[in-house]
Amino acid sequence: MSQSKKRPARRRGPALAMATVVAAGSVVLMSAPTASAETVDVDYQCKTPIGNKGAVSPIDIKSTEADGGHKLTMSFEKGVSSSPIELGKGAMNPSAKIKVGGADSGEVDVKGPPNDKPIPANTPIKISDLTGTYTPKKSGKVTFTAGVLTIKAMGTTTTCTPKNNPKPSLSLDVEAAGGAGGAGGGGDAGAGGATGGGGAAAGGSGELPETGPADSAVALGTLGGTVLLAGVAGALWVTRRNATAHR
Repeated sequence: MSQSKKRPARRRGPALAMATVVAAGSVVLMSAPTASAETVDVDYQCKTPIGNKGAVSPIDIKSTEADGGHKLTMSFEKGVSSSPIELGKGAMNPSAKIKVGGADSGEVDVKGPPNDKPIPANTPIKISDLTGTYTPKKSGKVTFTAGVLTIKAMGTTTTCTPKNNPKPSLSLDVEAAGGAGGAGGGGDAGAGGATGGGGAAAGGSGELPETGPADSAVALGTLGGTVLLAGVAGALWVTRRNATAHR
């Protein structure tokens, strides 16, 4: 009787190694940071022509790419302060500052349009979305936090200051023109009324041209591709070696 030749068991090592390399590459790419935002309660204490008032409003700050910088949009979910008399259409003009922190520093001025309809007396004043543009002066992770709010109406000025030391509403990975890096700074930040020698706040990575995040993703993608090719080459070498050994 002729004995049947046993086929050597398939070696799954190379295939498993390749799968592991691909999975690892995917994890690296997915972990690239870009931006994070959250709505933060800000306790505004306002000094008005008729006395002090206070109100808490949830605030969020969003970012979109704009002309090499970042356009910041600051939104108020609830009204702040009030007026003893009705404010007619177009009578109230809001503006605020967004504090820049992290790798950059300074403030960004943001402004909004006048009220588009009358505001009844003794009711919370709803603030329209405020916008401004931030141009990075430093590269790295930058934070944006609600700052002083100013309301001008009927020839008067009301100043509202956060009293609860709110945490940042937005953080972005940015890259300054020319790739300037490091923390530090001083000076004014950004365009559109931004201040801060590394200012971080006003319009920013939104869009995130994010020079920072985008470039990081490309670099990580290249790294992942290199690792994958190395894994494939290793798998082929092992396969050929096994084939030679069984001849």
